[in-house]
Amino acid sequence: MNASVKAHISLFIAQVIYALNYSIAKGVMPLYVSPFGIVMLRIIGACMLFWLLSLFSKTEKVSNSDLKKMAFLAVFGVVVNQAFFIYGLSLTKPINSAIIMISNPIAVMLFTIFMFKEKITVLKITGLALGIFGALTLLLFKGSFSFGSETVAGDMMTLVNSLSWAVFVVMAKPYMQKYHTVTFMKWVFLFGLIYFIPIGLPDLFEIHWMQLPSHIIFALFFIVIATTFLVYLLNMYALKALSSSVVSMYIYFQPFLATLFAVWLGKDEITPIKIISAILIILGVYLASRKSIRD
Repeated sequence: MNASVKAHISLFIAQVIYALNYSIAKGVMPLYVSPFGIVMLRIIGACMLFWLLSLFSKTEKVSNSDLKKMAFLAVFGVVVNQAFFIYGLSLTKPINSAIIMISNPIAVMLFTIFMFKEKITVLKITGLALGIFGALTLLLFKGSFSFGSETVAGDMMTLVNSLSWAVFVVMAKPYMQKYHTVTFMKWVFLFGLIYFIPIGLPDLFEIHWMQLPSHIIFALFFIVIATTFLVYLLNMYALKALSSSVVSMYIYFQPFLATLFAVWLGKDEITPIKIISAILIILGVYLASRKSIRD
């Protein structure tokens, strides 16, 4: 199995986890754990896991100049990305977040053009358009979303999160080709933890651990281990072999996968619209990823 295929499989697994996370994270806050409390747990947990994993990985020396750049990237990839997504989700609806996150691949494509003068092909534009259309069709036909004054703060924070993640994915690409995935991520999360401690530590102390139900404990473990540590690992691993644009395009699978889970649980059903949307998303990702290793 070549690196490109492994990268695509990694991204698909990451989207499965993401699709589950919207509802799981929403069910935890703010009743049991505050948004910043969750962010603090995510950053601490992922940081510890990445440093633990590094003990079993190849030791690499990171130059001081690259450490400074990783410290800068931690602002976008860890602090802003985590805080604005979780806090934004607590103030809006999961479907609103899913719709807003459709902006991410568009932002990534624009950033790559601006920062790296990346050549944008007809295939990429076509793939992006199909992915957007497929995801929006699926989400809009659900009919349960609304953008209004009661969700505007959460919606805007989700948009900031989307743009921040786009900056991180584009700027992290050169370092993913230079260093091992674990080496890069352990430093990024360490810097992110240092930045976020003054913000998130007070919320962490407010958690009443002995009063948390078992399903909330499970949800927290899922959010820290799967949605944070594993998803970051899978995304950054894929970034070694695929372009930033292709990595971001996989976000369009999230509403499709969320629908599949709902069908599996008996809360939704397969319709022609959903089938067409799935075909458009898959075709869009395929077209955008053509010759992606040379991007």
